[in-house]
Amino acid sequence: MKKITLVLAFIGMIGLQSCTINETTDTVDNDTISEVLEVTTSFSGASNANFYRMVTISPPIYTSDMILVYHLYEVDTQTGLDVWRLMPQTYYLPAGELDYNYDFTTHDVKLFMDADFNMNTLSAAWTQNQTFRIVIIPGYFSGKTSSKVDFNDYEATLKAYNINPMKIRKIKA
Repeated sequence: MKKITLVLAFIGMIGLQSCTINETTDTVDNDTISEVLEVTTSFSGASNANFYRMVTISPPIYTSDMILVYHLYEVDTQTGLDVWRLMPQTYYLPAGELDYNYDFTTHDVKLFMDADFNMNTLSAAWTQNQTFRIVIIPGYFSGKTSSKVDFNDYEATLKAYNINPMKIRKIKA
């Protein structure tokens, strides 16, 4: 009787293991498009903690999407072309180290400055009328082309994700 029970239990376990449910979900992100948002803003504050600006993303992006932010560093005097630098970006000034950085959620991008000195002493060249380009890359592309793109090169990033540089959407912070 004991052996029959063990055999039936063994057969039952084998039978249960052969029953599998394969659930599939659509992981392709068909709604987010690659695009660039441009914002020009100024930073100031009573303390170092206030040197940030929030930029709303509308419509919101998916959690699988990626955001890259480029800071307009200068305009090349020889060619007249904009020079964009991928953030985070660190500058070493006589007063100390200054950082431009960002973080993001599915609804917004926080652009902020950080320094190891009092940022209220910065000249307007560092804090006023700063231009940023926020590049939205759909999660669908992750792993497909991301490993082949030099994100430090703004133009190469646009080309890799088929973003038309003439269709940059200007927004307010």
